[in-house]
Amino acid sequence: MKIYFSSSSPFVRKCMVVAAELGLAEQIEKLPSAANPVTRDQIIVATNPLGQVPTFLTETGQALYDSRVICEYLNHRGNGEIFPSDPDRRWQALTEQSLADGILDAALLARYEKAVRPAEFQWEGWTQGQMEKIVSGLGYFEKAIAGKDGVVDISTISLACALGYLDFRFADYDWRSAHPALAKWYASFSQRPSVKDSAPPA
Repeated sequence: MKIYFSSSSPFVRKCMVVAAELGLAEQIEKLPSAANPVTRDQIIVATNPLGQVPTFLTETGQALYDSRVICEYLNHRGNGEIFPSDPDRRWQALTEQSLADGILDAALLARYEKAVRPAEFQWEGWTQGQMEKIVSGLGYFEKAIAGKDGVVDISTISLACALGYLDFRFADYDWRSAHPALAKWYASFSQRPSVKDSAPPA
């Protein structure tokens, strides 16, 4: 198994956390990549027309993308419960995965606006709109995090990667002050070896 890898990608990180939790991480070869929203990596494009990471190659050479598909494949491969088999828990976990991924999408768009778009074309209203999505998403999880201590599924893994990305790319954004329950949960969850070992470079 192979994955086009970027240590700074929160979606790649999500896949690697899932792989580690399932005992599969050592079986995955990390392929170098130069994914960029403007100048696409043509090596990745050859297997994923979107040219994005993560792009995953199974042992038979089948290309899988995006992170949601890859994580479900890994769960299947590892006979895991990262995607719960109980229907009610499964739908809840999938919905919360989508919300956590939405927080990440908004954060990435806000970052690209500042880091990639030329200064003369940057739109503050756009950035503010993305940050408001993050605030709303964190507000949901502040209430929903109760009872999730010890829960390791696709929802909590996705959430941890989203919070980690906020710390990584928005270090001056103090999300913890307004979300003490979420901050307490993350302080504990982020000590898991799968999360610590996949942390982006300082």
